[in-house]
Amino acid sequence: MPVFYSSVPENLQLGLAYVGSSVFTNNRTADSDFTREQEELVSHLPLQMLLYFNMFYFPCWWFSAVFMLEVKFSCLAGYYQALLITGIILLTVIEVVRTYLGYVGNLKERVPELAAFWILSFMFQLPVLLFFLTDEGIIILPLERAVHSLYLLFLLAQILASFLALRTMTRKLTLLFHLRQFGKVQCLHHHPGINPVYGLPYHRSVLPMSPSP
Repeated sequence: MPVFYSSVPENLQLGLAYVGSSVFTNNRTADSDFTREQEELVSHLPLQMLLYFNMFYFPCWWFSAVFMLEVKFSCLAGYYQALLITGIILLTVIEVVRTYLGYVGNLKERVPELAAFWILSFMFQLPVLLFFLTDEGIIILPLERAVHSLYLLFLLAQILASFLALRTMTRKLTLLFHLRQFGKVQCLHHHPGINPVYGLPYHRSVLPMSPSP
């Protein structure tokens, strides 16, 4: 019988797997059905470090922002008072959700959670923080400028690190998907009675066949 698919050389498979998983080691992922050793991959270390230090810095930022708001509250216009209170509440709520999504997405290699972390950081946290740093109408105090600037550095670094982690993660999962398909094709080749194209037994046919000599 003719062979419809050529098997992929083993050394090529190992090389492709190494390229996709060179950054990740020692982290279990549910997206791979290879051996236990191949399933143990690692999360993106720079992003994990940024999330860890940010978790300790955010309470300091929050207390400083609330204290400075109380100091200058009576000097602000009414709409600026409402904007600052709303901004701090929004940053606080989003920070809790964002940190959780970042940990889950990075440690467990879940692309939707990590993508949500990136969107919240870029679309919500960054604009509000830039407002706190650039609008002189809110009477920016020196302590505020310092803590906001440091928080902005953390945020920009997390946005960049999460983007790189997402790109690496999607490439790896795509590679593992293709390797699984190669493995299924090879299993069909090794099975003596299965057609590698349709998954049907070779001897079954709707056309009359003359007996082989």
